[in-house]
Amino acid sequence: MARHDRWVMLTTLAVLQALTIVIGVYAMTTELNLSALTSGSSPTKPTASPAEGSPPIPVVTAGPVLAQLPVRSGDGPLPTKGTLTRQLASALGDKALGGRVGAVVIDTVTGEQLYAANADTAVTPASTTKIITCAAALAALGPDARLSTRTVQGDKPGTVVLVGGGDPLLAGPAAKQEDYPVQARLSDLADRTAAKLKSQNVRKVTLSYDSTLFTGITKARGWKPNYIPDGEVAPVHALTMDVGRADPRNRAPRVANPAQYAATAFARLLAKEGITVSKSVRPAKAPAGAPELGKVESAPLYALVEHTLTRSDNDMAEALLRHVALKEGQEASFAGGAKAVAAVLQRLGIARDVSLDDGSGLSTRNRISPNALAKAIALAGSANQPGLRAVASGMPIAGFSGTLGNGRRFVGSDSKGQVGLVRAKTGTLNHVNTLAGLATTKDGRVVTYAFMADRVPINAEPVLDRLAAIVARS
Repeated sequence: MARHDRWVMLTTLAVLQALTIVIGVYAMTTELNLSALTSGSSPTKPTASPAEGSPPIPVVTAGPVLAQLPVRSGDGPLPTKGTLTRQLASALGDKALGGRVGAVVIDTVTGEQLYAANADTAVTPASTTKIITCAAALAALGPDARLSTRTVQGDKPGTVVLVGGGDPLLAGPAAKQEDYPVQARLSDLADRTAAKLKSQNVRKVTLSYDSTLFTGITKARGWKPNYIPDGEVAPVHALTMDVGRADPRNRAPRVANPAQYAATAFARLLAKEGITVSKSVRPAKAPAGAPELGKVESAPLYALVEHTLTRSDNDMAEALLRHVALKEGQEASFAGGAKAVAAVLQRLGIARDVSLDDGSGLSTRNRISPNALAKAIALAGSANQPGLRAVASGMPIAGFSGTLGNGRRFVGSDSKGQVGLVRAKTGTLNHVNTLAGLATTKDGRVVTYAFMADRVPINAEPVLDRLAAIVARS
């Protein structure tokens, strides 16, 4: 018997050693990448954008909770409704959520509602507004659209007009190049413009700038007076560099006139390229059909959307709102953007419970229901709307990226076990905490959820993390 036990032990050790070698080889070949372990692409290094002139590429997805998308009906059973209802109802009773809470969980494929509590009640969404804005932008413009900043010849010889194309990520001379998304650079535009001018034997110009692509007020109703001084957002202009920051390395201050600031920087860049520029740089409308001198383009829209959601970029969200307005034939303003988004949502089948005053969610006047948010995310995670996929792939991953990777979320004993398994957009204002996203259940079903509270006494983020963790464990 002892000999038999020794043989079993040796065989077991041999099997374990072989398994260890296999795992080690796998880890080295995947560089211990979490998404490789789940058959997804990297959550922090999305596929690089295509070079100018190359064919469009599919929308990039990323992250472990997307590994099994698209899910076919029947791929993994739905969570048990009774258990899910009991656990969510208990957590939703936490006093930290305050007096008004809405919640919904739906199956991403079938749209079946697995749990609902005040799901159609429109509440203040905070930054989860960006989900709606980004979904509308992708649906209206397409994932491969790019934003262009140009220079054109003015109405007189020796004049140049810098034309803003609504790209707040346009990098100024002091900005470092981000890994993702790749930014258009003002210095490249100056180089191309100077080369064109020199080819025309022009070495002295009068520079003006055109920021008329966007119209209306530059600060939304419902924005608090401290938002701009504190660096939350810049006044919205079609010509902006470094998201309106005076120093791209610092969150604040934001400049009072982003268009004038960018044009002045452009004049200095032209001078470095050997083009003398008149001292006065003033606003002027570019002549219709004016010959183009130079152009730079942003990353594709899907990359801008992923950036907007992961970083919760207020400035990019406001620009996207206006681009939706332009595409839908509305004026590129807060009001025009709200009308345009409503029209796009109608086409997507989300016709109720969305009222916007801005695109970023900074406005306290915005109202969105949990059901509307969850439906938008479900569309992004379905096989029927591949153009919306960047809404899903752009959401932060619990414990890894964006506003869920800051070391303050999913750290409680009731949620830390779901790190890496939850992807969601956060929303935070005074007395407002929201969380909306998707997760893969323990049996492999992808479900979408939205939890929203806008009468929070202090801070309800740990409770929202617990709610999302319950969904992921279900």
